[in-house]
Amino acid sequence: MKSALSIIAGCLAISASATVDAASGWTDYAQVTEITPTNRHYYTVRLSVKDSPSGCKDETGFFQDYGDRGAEQMFFTLLEALKSRLKGRVYVTGRCNLEGYSEISSVGITR
Repeated sequence: MKSALSIIAGCLAISASATVDAASGWTDYAQVTEITPTNRHYYTVRLSVKDSPSGCKDETGFFQDYGDRGAEQMFFTLLEALKSRLKGRVYVTGRCNLEGYSEISSVGITR
């Protein structure tokens, strides 16, 4: 009985975690295909990358908390890339959210 409770407690602790750790690094430059502001604490962005260095479940989905330093500037940079059809890349931190999106901390755009 004690081991069953330990297993249940462990599963609850894992599922209660908001993020999962993976690897960090830059994605390749790719088209920004979607930016979604949310009423939660973060926005999401989609890039048509072939793979993400993070290894998160959704390889084309990324997120950033609104409260992160520079988040507003990065959001508008990605929005400009989407609007102007420029290619963008993001730096993934190695954290995945429960939807399988990679957390980002930096962005870049190019022609």
